[in-house]
Formats: sequence, C-alpha cells, structure tokens
Amino acid sequence: MKKGDIVTGIGTELDFPNKGKVLVSVSESDESKKEYMVRTKGVLPGQKVKMRIKKMHHGSPEGILLEVLEKSPTEILSDCPHSGICGGCCYRTLPYEEQLKLKENQVKDLLRPVLNAGGISLEEIYEGINGSPIYEGYRNKMEFTFGDEYKDGPLALGLHKKGSMYDIVPVTDCRIVDEDYRKILAFILDYFSKYDIPYFHKTQHIGYLRHLLIRKSKKYGEILVALVTTSSLNVTRGTVPVATLLEGFVSGLKNLQLSGTLTGIVHTVNDSVADTVKDEGSEVLYGRAYIREELLGLQFRISQFSFFQTNSLGAEVLYSKVRDFLLKEEHTGTIYDLYSGTGTIAQLLAPVADKVVGVEIVEEAVDSAKENAAQNGLRNCDFIAGDVLKVLDELRDKPDLIVLDPPRDGIHPKALPKILSYGVERMVYVSCKPTSLARDLEVFLENGYVPTRLCMVDMFPGTTHVETVILLTHTKS
Repeated sequence: MKKGDIVTGIGTELDFPNKGKVLVSVSESDESKKEYMVRTKGVLPGQKVKMRIKKMHHGSPEGILLEVLEKSPTEILSDCPHSGICGGCCYRTLPYEEQLKLKENQVKDLLRPVLNAGGISLEEIYEGINGSPIYEGYRNKMEFTFGDEYKDGPLALGLHKKGSMYDIVPVTDCRIVDEDYRKILAFILDYFSKYDIPYFHKTQHIGYLRHLLIRKSKKYGEILVALVTTSSLNVTRGTVPVATLLEGFVSGLKNLQLSGTLTGIVHTVNDSVADTVKDEGSEVLYGRAYIREELLGLQFRISQFSFFQTNSLGAEVLYSKVRDFLLKEEHTGTIYDLYSGTGTIAQLLAPVADKVVGVEIVEEAVDSAKENAAQNGLRNCDFIAGDVLKVLDELRDKPDLIVLDPPRDGIHPKALPKILSYGVERMVYVSCKPTSLARDLEVFLENGYVPTRLCMVDMFPGTTHVETVILLTHTKS
C-alpha cells in the first residue's frame, strides 16, 4: 500500500473525534493478502467505503473518504436533506441511542488507560450518559456565513460545506434549529439576493455581507438577529444606499410570522481579514441587544457575543450534574468557578456558598455575568475578567471547592500547578473535549486527586461532540 492508492474496506471502530478505522485487505501476490487498518475521518462502523491513501505515517496508512459504498446496518434514513453535505451533523444517520453509545465508548476508550494507570476502575465510577431532553431544534444559537455554493455562483447563506473552507451550503431545512431560524434565513437570503449585494470574499477582501447570527431563548421565545458586514458597500454595480438597505432588512424581519418574538436586531461591522465574527462596532437597529433565558430558576441576559451553552434544556441537565457532584453539604465556604463564561455555574452554586469567585478571560462575558447575578439578587458572586493563569496569582480568597470548565484545549499547563496548590477537597471538571481531559487527568492523578464520579451529557445530538463531567476528590479526604 502506498500514497495515492484507491482502496475499499469496512469500518470497524470510530475514535474521537470522528476518526474511523477501516479494515482493508490488499493482495500482495496471487496467494497472499495483507490486512491494513486505515485511519479515515468520517467513516461509521459497519460502512463499506472507498478511500484514497493520503499518506503512510510510520507504516500506518491514513486515508481520505471518497464514497460510502454500503451503509452500516445500524444506519437510518436522515430526516435532514443536508446530511453528508453540510459539515455539521456527522451522526445524523444513526438512531439517537446509537449516537449515545458511540460517544460513550469514545470517551471511555480515551479515559480508561489513564484511570487504569492510576489504579482506578472506570466502571466503578461511571454513572452513564445523559441524552439531550430534545433532539430536534435544540440549539439556541446559530452562526451562518454568506458566500456561494460554488465558485462565482449565486449568493448563499448557510454553513460551510463538508471539507471545504469556501463553499457554503444553504441549510434551509436544518433540523437542529426550529422553524423560526429557517424562516429568518430564507427571508434574509432572498432579500439580499434581490438587491444583488455581494458577500465578503476572504481572498480578495472585498464585499459586504459576512455573517448572520441568530439567538432564540427556549423559555421565553425571544429572538435576537445580528447581521455582520464590512463597513462599506464597496461594489461597482448599482445598489441601494446602506441606510436604505438596512431599513428594508429590519422592516422585512419585523413582518415575518414567527412563533417566537423578535426582540432585537443588531448590525455589527467587521473589517478584519480573519473569517470570524468580530465586533468592530455594533448598532441596535431595532429593540434591544440581548435575549432573556432561564436555567434552573435563574434568569440570564444573553447578548450577541455572550458565551452560553447552545442547548438550554441540555444545559440544565449538565449544570444539575455539576451541582450534584460538587456539593455534599447544604452550605459551603468559597467556591472558585474557573473559566466561568457568563457565570451560569457560579450563580447556580451561589445560594449554598459564602462566596463564589468566577474568572473568565472574555470581558463581555464577565460584564454579562455581573448583570445576571445582580438581576438574580445574588450578592455573593465576584466575577473577574482575566486569564486564569494570571488572575490566580492575585486572588486573596482561598477556595474550599473548585469548578473547572475550560475551553476545548483544556487547562493551561502553567495554570494547573496553581490550581493544585490550593489542595481543595473536591473539584469538578467539565470537559467539552475528552482528549484534553485525558491529558489533564494524568496531572491530577499524579498530585493526589482521584476521580470518584464520572458521567457524560450529550448537549449536541447529531454531532461528534459530548460533555464529560468528572468529580476529583483529594486522597487526604
């Protein structure tokens, strides 16, 4: 087997994140065959696939999926017409129970060797995987991109095509959002297409339309629409003035028949070259710049750029687990909520703590956390904007318990010793990337922290992602 070969095989396993193992038999002579295990992204167990060998890594082949020749026996017909085209829901063709089993096994396979090395049985501490309360239309936020489906094609608005940095799939029937999202998406694409407004070309750095962000709260049905563009309509073909264009945009949105309530429309300018939603100035065109959401009895204001779990009902399951894992007494002392985002966990723990200190690097998220805590009448929450690595050197309150909810890359290696030095009895680690958790877990084990409870919460049905919650208890206790 060599680079460039076209081979077929059967998927046997699927490791995190979505990396399949495909068994391939290659004839080496008329009488003998050799079997290879080819690592190929996006292959489900049981599928028969065609692949091209991308490279040989120390004798181990890696392939690129070309075609699914036969479906897996466990696969079903997806109810989403964009399955396999859009790069989002990789597991949409599997029954939900099969998705949960797949994610569960992936996380177990990553954590079991680390736990075994520490003399801990995964089966003794594992408490199962919790599915999302709803499977369809669960997201409270979606970020769409303007572009085209193919080079020099008509304007498109949707998500990136699977495996492409440029092509956009108009996801007019996306199933992980509700009908209001689909109506808004269809109107906006039709509106800007009618005026022949160009999208921002990432290579040429010209054009106007960049991104569209929609947020909708599950408890109140409030909708926020944010349009992200460049600062000028820099086109040569005839067009309408920006002010007139935005007036029609707002009027059209307000006239849509939606099940929810349109509470805000925001226009954000972004002239940066990077293909990210960046705020270089925002203007509220209608209503207000936030929606309200409720989790476990607490209210939260969520703005365009606020970090907030994208599955509100799933978040209630996740945060209930965090609270259950961490708290043994009816009241405790000081709790650190590190990587606190908009302070959701901190506020849920505040009623049973003397004080909760939240640390978050995104200033806007900290501002939101302070507003939300005040709105919920919580006076024992202190939110600090800054890098956990640096802020820990400045804090005077010593924690009794710690919650860790780091970004995908996990805890900064230099921050870990500072966290460990407090020697608290219990910590809860919430992880959205199990490979990062497995790496950090080795350090906790080396420093006397034993995993005593473990579960998973599926916040993202249809996708490859899953949240893992683990309770770490110090051996001295």
